[in-house]
Amino acid sequence: MAKSTQAFTYERGYREIAAGTPWARELTDEEDDDSYVCPPWKEIVTSEGHNEFGINLLRTWPTIYDGTNDPHGVPEWWNPSKEVDVVICGAGPSGLEVALSLVRQGVSFRIIDKAEGPLIAGRADGVQPRFLEILNSWGLAQEVHEEGPLIERTAIYKDGKKLFFNRSHQSDSRYRGLHIVTQGQIERIYIRDLLRHRMLVERSSTLSNFSVEEDGGTHPVRVTIQNQRTGKEEEVRAKFLVGSDGGTSKIRKSLAIPFDGISTDIYWGIMDCIYETDYPHAWNFGSVISSEHGGCVIIPREDGYIRLYTQLDVSYTGPIAASRQARDPTFVETGGKVSIHSITPEEVLEQTNKIFAPYKVRFGAPLSWFTIWKISERVARSFSSKDQRVHLVGDAAHVHSVMGAFGLNASIMDACNLAWKMGLVCKEKASVDTIMPTYHHERHEQACRIIEVSGEYLRFVCNTSLPIVDLRNPEKGAMMMTDGSSIPAAKDKALDLKFLGSFFGRNGQFLLGIEAPFDPSVITSPIQPDHGALKLQNGVRAPNPRVCFSINETGYLYDRMKGAGFFHLVLFGSNLRGKVRQHVSSFAAKVLGNTKSFYHRYGGSSFFNIVVVLNCLPDETVGLMDEVELDLLRMTATVVFDDRAPDENAHTTYGVNHSSGALVVVRPDLWVGTSSLPDDIDALESYFGAFLLS
Repeated sequence: MAKSTQAFTYERGYREIAAGTPWARELTDEEDDDSYVCPPWKEIVTSEGHNEFGINLLRTWPTIYDGTNDPHGVPEWWNPSKEVDVVICGAGPSGLEVALSLVRQGVSFRIIDKAEGPLIAGRADGVQPRFLEILNSWGLAQEVHEEGPLIERTAIYKDGKKLFFNRSHQSDSRYRGLHIVTQGQIERIYIRDLLRHRMLVERSSTLSNFSVEEDGGTHPVRVTIQNQRTGKEEEVRAKFLVGSDGGTSKIRKSLAIPFDGISTDIYWGIMDCIYETDYPHAWNFGSVISSEHGGCVIIPREDGYIRLYTQLDVSYTGPIAASRQARDPTFVETGGKVSIHSITPEEVLEQTNKIFAPYKVRFGAPLSWFTIWKISERVARSFSSKDQRVHLVGDAAHVHSVMGAFGLNASIMDACNLAWKMGLVCKEKASVDTIMPTYHHERHEQACRIIEVSGEYLRFVCNTSLPIVDLRNPEKGAMMMTDGSSIPAAKDKALDLKFLGSFFGRNGQFLLGIEAPFDPSVITSPIQPDHGALKLQNGVRAPNPRVCFSINETGYLYDRMKGAGFFHLVLFGSNLRGKVRQHVSSFAAKVLGNTKSFYHRYGGSSFFNIVVVLNCLPDETVGLMDEVELDLLRMTATVVFDDRAPDENAHTTYGVNHSSGALVVVRPDLWVGTSSLPDDIDALESYFGAFLLS
């Protein structure tokens, strides 16, 4: 949301602009004092930089979004405990996402943030399909993906000529491409969700210090929280501390964890605005590159707004310095240095036009956001403390360029990966030493790849050969250059196209969050299954094919795999006849009928979600599942029907052997943990027994 929404009415059945503030009303003399009264609102200036059109305002509602800073005071039900499972330091997207997962698992927490309220404008603005798949399991995807435009095309121009214009961001996900939604709007959606769960963000609050005590019992983390408004300090005991406190993370520094990587000399001037331009693809995602002046990234947004990332040269000899000297002969005499804090929107627009030439770009409205950003590419050497009680997520763990829209998307990957593991420990279902090291093991590798992928694309757009640090071996000081043939020479269209074909061929699905496999660990079996039941690898995203739920409803497999803390046992039963029926019946007897099985020992239906996928029509199950041997399965499991054509159905998607059937264990974060034949109970006992506690 770039600016305050206009007042509207639906009096004629559709949305129309209205006068005044129709949401606000005053009580009449005839009304009861207990009638609804609209809470107060205020409009905030969204940008520190402005243009000739003036200022931009965004309406906000403090009683809804400002947590403990509610001007009416905190609700009567708000009574935070001094002993909780988790303390979350930082209420940006990553911290809020940890909170969303924990609250759905019934894990207690407190979440603090130094800001007065949620983000008003700017920062991240695009979410990948995988982001939305995770939110779907938490029940929030629809509200997010309906906010802004869907990116499914990319246009790249170089030196005034079209280099590439085609479909892009294509995936098998139900959410298809890149969805544009502002970070502030996402934070507000999250905050409303927490409010529904009777949780508030503790605003104007910071972490004074923390410690982990070896003999601290069940809550070894001691945290001191200070309210910046009152100066009051409070000590809280917890099982875990999560550092979601940004790129300058105090928690990371306190743990003395190196932030490996580089701070580049590449600066972006970032402007959210409505523009007037003759550039033919202003409403397509893409880049405009000048061999002489640098690059510009275009992101079309909601309500006619566009975000431009413009590469800036802030050196003594750069165009900004030259332009200032032309206007002011004394500029050199005063030092000739361009302070990034002194750069104006007009100077960024001037540089934008040099890059876009021969096309022209002009402001058409007040700026919604303006900032100058220096690109750093860094990854924390460890995402966790040695004792596994303190963990880093989001920018506290990794920072990188905008290329690939990884910032906001990597944050939810961190959050959902970490939160379900903390949930297991907090509920005494797993030990700290066994499961918590897998967080760093899985997410650090993905962060390193993000740096490589976004860094390679950045260097193409900015036409620079700046090396990329090999963050997998930071102590060696190794510098990893991309393949010499992958960064093209200036003004060579053939090499440019070769690079783009190679880059998107190698990284297309990774750029959408779909291709992000995990290496084997205690929670992920070796990649290639050896049982012959299916072809799907372990450690990969669980596919989400369309299925049928009843004669009146269809949907996706994930629609029956909701919840932040459940393991999903997806049982493929083919047509439930012959040998496959024997395997399924054996599963029902050995797992559901045996009170000593892993299913019952680790929590039964409160921990496992069984989904049976049958290759038949809904009305055919009456005869197939009515036998006594399947009574427990019918009463326990959710049955879905794989009635699509064989070349696109769920069994084919998962590569299931129809003669044997298959069982796939999908982790709470929707990655494949392991798979087996349906009746190979020993394999399932071994998998869960490696990290779960009875």
